[in-house]
Amino acid sequence: MPLGILEDHKLEHVPGTAPLNELGRNDLEIDHEIDRNLLKHDPTGQIVLVPQPSDSPNDPYNWSRWKKELFTVVIAYGCGCVGAVGPLLTPAFVPLAEQFDVPLQRFTLGCNGSCIVAIAASSLICNTLAVKIGKRPIYLATTLGLAVSCFWAAEVKSFGSLAGARTLQGFCMRGFRAAIFNLGVLGGINLAGPIAGSVIQYGSYRIAMHTMGVAFVIMLLLVIFFMPESAYHRRGALNIDTSDKQMATDNLDKKSFEKSSIQEIEARPTSTTSPEPRLSWKQELLPWSGYFDHVSFWRTFLRPFVVIASPVVLWATLLFTTCISWLVLISITLSQIFSAPPYNFSVSAVGATNVSSFVASVIGTLAAGPLIDGVVKLMSKRNRGIFEPEFRLPVMLTYLVFTATGFFAWGQSLYQEQPWPVPVIVCMGMINLGVQLGTSAVVTYVCDSHREQSAEAFAIMNFIKNMFAFGLTFYVNDWIVQQGVRDCFFAIGGITIGCFLTTIPMYIFGKRARSWVFRYKVLDRVLKVQ
Repeated sequence: MPLGILEDHKLEHVPGTAPLNELGRNDLEIDHEIDRNLLKHDPTGQIVLVPQPSDSPNDPYNWSRWKKELFTVVIAYGCGCVGAVGPLLTPAFVPLAEQFDVPLQRFTLGCNGSCIVAIAASSLICNTLAVKIGKRPIYLATTLGLAVSCFWAAEVKSFGSLAGARTLQGFCMRGFRAAIFNLGVLGGINLAGPIAGSVIQYGSYRIAMHTMGVAFVIMLLLVIFFMPESAYHRRGALNIDTSDKQMATDNLDKKSFEKSSIQEIEARPTSTTSPEPRLSWKQELLPWSGYFDHVSFWRTFLRPFVVIASPVVLWATLLFTTCISWLVLISITLSQIFSAPPYNFSVSAVGATNVSSFVASVIGTLAAGPLIDGVVKLMSKRNRGIFEPEFRLPVMLTYLVFTATGFFAWGQSLYQEQPWPVPVIVCMGMINLGVQLGTSAVVTYVCDSHREQSAEAFAIMNFIKNMFAFGLTFYVNDWIVQQGVRDCFFAIGGITIGCFLTTIPMYIFGKRARSWVFRYKVLDRVLKVQ
């Protein structure tokens, strides 16, 4: 039993389990029968690359460091813009509802609810299309759609037209969240309020939407020039973490591999020349690279619904849904809470309440990597150098300590009408810090447990999360009016604790769950071509 995790005795190697040295995996603990010279390492020569890249120069794993970093920066900027456009109008919900002459609950549903449900739908459609034809066409199309929808929303003359523009925005937002970066998304969400609040108060919401449109035009140019296609059919790369063997070879015929031994794999000569020519920069600028997956559209569309059968993904969906949806709930109630007595905040002041959330998200981002990796490093050393994905889960304690406590404090401070720094700085800061750390642990756990199905896992996680958040928009404003902020947020704090407690059995039985999914081919009937 590695540190409380129940061991599995049915597989030689449970997918997800891997050797680890320092903060990266290495080959020091890999079976002694495997020729270590076959494995590809990082530039230091000490850390084995997981997953293993192929020999092709066009494999994104083989891109130069500057190309990868620039791609990451562009994605982070895009995630920030996407995170910002969703809650852009929330500081002004009360005055905007009056301007369009609709009740606050209906305005929330039409302005944010339509956006959220469109994100849920596109999380499946965009994921399917990205798998079929590659990610670059989706990035280009959704960025263009976001720019157009922002300019449309800026010029609407009716509430129905505004709801339509927000629906298009929601559909296009999912295109960038396929590779979610927590700081980009949460940072955009939290910075949108302070900036947009001032713009709306001293200008108009139309100026705010026009500004977002310009931001997405810039994003479109960045995508065109600095985001080449990252989907790639990887063949012949050694697989040392997702197979039930110590080492296998990706995309080889299954029967052929079953007849091969490790020694036969070692005997294969390593290629000294690239199997395909390197793509030129002009070729990478094409809207579509020619990438195509031959699996049927409907099989691809159904993949996310099958992945939820994994206990790991099911648990992650529960935690991810509550983590992010609570932030949505807070954002759509800020104007309702702080525009009213005793606070009587202006639109810009309501927007400024998100500054503490942004600061907490930055702190959480800076702390998440060292904290999660530090725990993993410590636990792996105590586990004879073997990494288990469940070692990511102890960090979920921070979600309990900060987020659950923050909600109880938030409800109580608002009920007692305490000075605004208490709910705004202390409580919202705690909530966002816990969410940032919690979502980081959840995301990395899913990636480590189901690397090959991570895209489908995040698609279903986002779909369910957004459908849940969409449901919140139907009643949350009226819920606060009828039951009061204390009862409302005490209930949310209790739900947060209940969801966290499921982490305990997930940690204990996680390895057996991963083994069960692999042994019974729970995902393969739909996820793999037979």
